[in-house]
Amino acid sequence: MDSAELQTFYSRPLEAILSDPHGPEAHAALLEALETGRVRAALRREDGAWEAQSWVKAAILAGFRATDLVELPGAWGPAFDRAAFPPRPFTAAEGVRLVPGGSAVRRGAFVAPGVVLMPPAYVNVGAFVDAGTMVDSHALVGSCAQIGRRVHLSAGAQVGGVLEPAGARPVVVEDEAFVGGLCGLFEGVVVRRRAVLAPGVLLTGSTLIHDLVHGGTLRGEVPEGAVVVPGSRPASGPHGQGIQLYAPCIVKLRDARTNAATALEGALR
Repeated sequence: MDSAELQTFYSRPLEAILSDPHGPEAHAALLEALETGRVRAALRREDGAWEAQSWVKAAILAGFRATDLVELPGAWGPAFDRAAFPPRPFTAAEGVRLVPGGSAVRRGAFVAPGVVLMPPAYVNVGAFVDAGTMVDSHALVGSCAQIGRRVHLSAGAQVGGVLEPAGARPVVVEDEAFVGGLCGLFEGVVVRRRAVLAPGVLLTGSTLIHDLVHGGTLRGEVPEGAVVVPGSRPASGPHGQGIQLYAPCIVKLRDARTNAATALEGALR
């Protein structure tokens, strides 16, 4: 099946998909399309907005519903998961550095040549990780998350997954962004190109980001080249005295000094 045929197949009600005898064929084609990048769970429109491809997410959910729990043997002992999305195997010819020590990539995830996965890291179904990106130790790329080229996901960074509802935008990290250690990105937040998140920044789709460069506040998106650090602000209301609330802040735009601090060592890639 090509992409158009897959979209037609999976745009039907779930009951029709699950009862269709061509379901296994469609699922195999879906995995191949996701793993080669021909199909993605979200696409960037011409105006720069990211839009979820609801039929892709519906197709992934159908795969869970259509298969049973099975034993999946591995180097670290047996595991038990839905048969539709076992761990994805790689070959050296694919050019992905999957460093031994407990990392895993699930079937249905795209991982481009030049990506480095340090143990233990995890890339979930529907995710897209583009060329030259580093996924460091204890980092997560959640289901359907979209990660651009030459991104650095530092140790412990959590890029949350969004499968349901099918129309919800997944988390997006665009090209050359730097996500510091122990950062958390959830609920469809978008980190634009070359943005820098200092260690410990936590962002959701509704988190209020204070822009100390241009003034004002933002929600759901970090602008291109912005440098964000954790901050705090006083709580309001009669019972807020002495209480500080979390308030991430844009403190500057990326510059030569920031580039030097976040430079990635080419020899490691």
